[in-house]
Amino acid sequence: MTYSIGEVAERMGTNTSTLRYYDKKGLLPFVDRDAAGRREFKDNDFNFLEVINCLKKSGVSIKDIGKFINLCLQGDDTLQERYDYLDQEESVLEDKVREMQSQLDFLRFKKWYYKTSVEAGTEDIHFTPGTKFVDPTTHAQYQNKLAATKNIRELIDLDSNDNQ
Repeated sequence: MTYSIGEVAERMGTNTSTLRYYDKKGLLPFVDRDAAGRREFKDNDFNFLEVINCLKKSGVSIKDIGKFINLCLQGDDTLQERYDYLDQEESVLEDKVREMQSQLDFLRFKKWYYKTSVEAGTEDIHFTPGTKFVDPTTHAQYQNKLAATKNIRELIDLDSNDNQ
């Protein structure tokens, strides 16, 4: 079965201009054309498109995605090279996930900080007495509460009725 670029875009949750851009950048050498020059996607092309989509969302450059697709098209002689490339990308992505988790953890701490300040009606509860400097134990207080909670949302989210 063949699919038009519009059908592929709809199925992939993207738009036709993205697919045309990928084609222009050489990422779709596997796509056939009909007599009128229109792209004809096959069922197997979705495997390649999923790889492209995954790598793009992982932050891989178009140039590097193109190199990977070309390796795929070369066949079994590049299996180890493809595996090694994905192994390296996995490591890069794991680092990004750790970094993003760190950002999320800090954001949640700050939400707790402001939630407790809103509930107390003042930010002073987090200051070293007699100063406007955040008490160095504030983060540890949050960590202790975090360790004791079963529901992060209860710890960091303001009840919408509290602000009305």
